Amino acid sequence: MGLARALSKLGYCSRSRAAELLAAGRVKWNGTVRRDPETPVRIGKDRIEIDGQPVERSSKIYLALNKPRGVLTTASDEKGRDTVYAYLPEGLPWIAPVGRLDKASEGLLLLTNDSEWAARITAPETHLDKTYHVQISAIADEKLLQSLRNGIRGSAGEFLRMKSVRLLRQGERHSWLEIVLDEGKNRHIRRMLEELKIEVLRLVRVAIGTLTLGALPKGATRPLEQEEKQALDHAMRTPNRVPGSSVR
Repeated sequence: MGLARALSKLGYCSRSRAAELLAAGRVKWNGTVRRDPETPVRIGKDRIEIDGQPVERSSKIYLALNKPRGVLTTASDEKGRDTVYAYLPEGLPWIAPVGRLDKASEGLLLLTNDSEWAARITAPETHLDKTYHVQISAIADEKLLQSLRNGIRGSAGEFLRMKSVRLLRQGERHSWLEIVLDEGKNRHIRRMLEELKIEVLRLVRVAIGTLTLGALPKGATRPLEQEEKQALDHAMRTPNRVPGSSVR
């Protein structure tokens, strides 16, 4: 595999960060400085060093974070705004978010240094269920729910669908919906509701596949238990589409 990918696979850094280190001349391959991210590498046989220090395979880390609202899912922000990294325990090796929750969204976010596992979690063909509790600025009647179930053609022509939606509770002017997606496009839920002129007041991801947010406090992290990780792996190997459904 290429050198940049190897550094990611070893859990040292992301591929983009690896490319930066290579371009800066900080990476040696078998004693020679290399700048090409596609330099062929045999993990376990070739010697890789960064700033003179050998790169060893890191232990795999799988964390769940209850992301607060207003926090960015990124490593750094040029405007100095809070990112999810401010909520991680000290002393961790490189670790990256699995997918994203936008700034206004909150709830369950996975982080790992296992880049291949992260890619499977987010791959469109995996169709891993993601469950959200969404507060909207409208009373959700059956007509609205059916419109969401039928799917909506966005203003850019893209067809957006939900796997399922149901009413959780409602007040005099607001409603809470439970929405399940088995695909994830940018601002997927917000865009669907915007097409119906409905404002999203809160959007909380409460589950990814079999893994639930549970009672994890806002801003807190915890490692995934072995059984939880295995259950997610099993869910990714098991077809999880609605019979007869397709993305149009």
